[in-house]
Amino acid sequence: MNTDPRVEDLLRELAPQVLGVLARRFGDFATAEDAVQEALLAAATQWPAEGVPVNPRGWLIQVGYRRMIELVRGEQARRRREDLVARRDPDDRQYAPAADEELTAERDDTLVLLMLCCHPALAPTSAVALTLRAVGGLSTAEIARAFLVPEATMAQRISRAKQRIRASGLPFRMPEPAERADRLAAVRQVLYLVFTEGHTSTTGPDLRRIDLAVEAIRLTRALHTLLPDDSESAGLLALMLLTEARGPARTGPSGELISLAEQDRSRWDTAAIAEGVALVTRALPRGPVGPYQVQAAIAALHDEAPSTQQTDWPQILALYQVLERLVGSPVVALNRAVATAMVYGPAAGLTALDALADDPRLAGHHRLPAARAHLHEMAGDREQAVTDYRAAAARTSSVPEQRYLTMRAARLAAESAPIASEPSPLA
Repeated sequence: MNTDPRVEDLLRELAPQVLGVLARRFGDFATAEDAVQEALLAAATQWPAEGVPVNPRGWLIQVGYRRMIELVRGEQARRRREDLVARRDPDDRQYAPAADEELTAERDDTLVLLMLCCHPALAPTSAVALTLRAVGGLSTAEIARAFLVPEATMAQRISRAKQRIRASGLPFRMPEPAERADRLAAVRQVLYLVFTEGHTSTTGPDLRRIDLAVEAIRLTRALHTLLPDDSESAGLLALMLLTEARGPARTGPSGELISLAEQDRSRWDTAAIAEGVALVTRALPRGPVGPYQVQAAIAALHDEAPSTQQTDWPQILALYQVLERLVGSPVVALNRAVATAMVYGPAAGLTALDALADDPRLAGHHRLPAARAHLHEMAGDREQAVTDYRAAAARTSSVPEQRYLTMRAARLAAESAPIASEPSPLA
């Protein structure tokens, strides 16, 4: 089914608001989410042909209420909860409201939904899937395609996530202040995971999943709008904008990966860079400084540099040192080693990488041999660079990354091969 992009954008914007109204009213997130999905499907079918109603949110609430009541009345187990609703609310609230009735729909429950979908009882993959479904308005089929799994598998994953939330007995409201910070951190992490998968897909033939990256930016922008004084949410949005700004130059005509050093910087999105720089510039002085703000500052230095050679590598190295103290991630340590090489030479960078050789968190990961290959190439050790590029290619499941690393190895191997004095008789 082809949906008008303008209708699709409107539905994704309204989905969490309508879900919030139903979940708050009935106290059942899982059933409310099913009702909202059916309302969205009805709108996607009817609106392109009949026109968008004057009050689209009211229309969705009305349809969602009707479907919710059908679901409630259709389940024996729901009768007790229906009685509870009857005792809690006036009789007129047990029926679908008029489309133009405001109710409490003006209240934006997006942040409550985000916190609920990022419940600590859920695995990160389940939290990502549920967030994209409930808050992002993506269909199960769309989410399944994004993560290259069958639709039935993704449906089961989302269903189990909703069951976990239902079993937790959590009411539909903001967490208590004592746990709000941790839940907000989980929200940021889920949004970051969605963006990371969109920016560089871990599997499959394409380097980028633009739809996922765009959706992550949209949701993070909504989070920043809801919490304008939260410096880390601003930092996360800045990081996404500054990173995705380089997207158009990251791939060639055939979808091949183009490294940062080789990208045509005139193709970078200058408006996104300006917005990202402004966000992180405002966020850093407010504090406290968190890892997303530091990563955004690093991305800003890359985006503002005319070339790799003219990049402020000493400042980037200093920021990676700060970031390493904040998060202690081996990937951050790896990036810090590369920055070290850019400041002090490849030998210093390789020494820093040697310290990560036995870190179990990098075991089997392609990034370590890829970084080592890059630094050996910088040092002029082509033979070792070829070996490391091939090792890195064997470890990645991303087809574009695999091709890039294999081609780097092949090019260096060809440059290192001795020139034959006469043609081979087998040529």
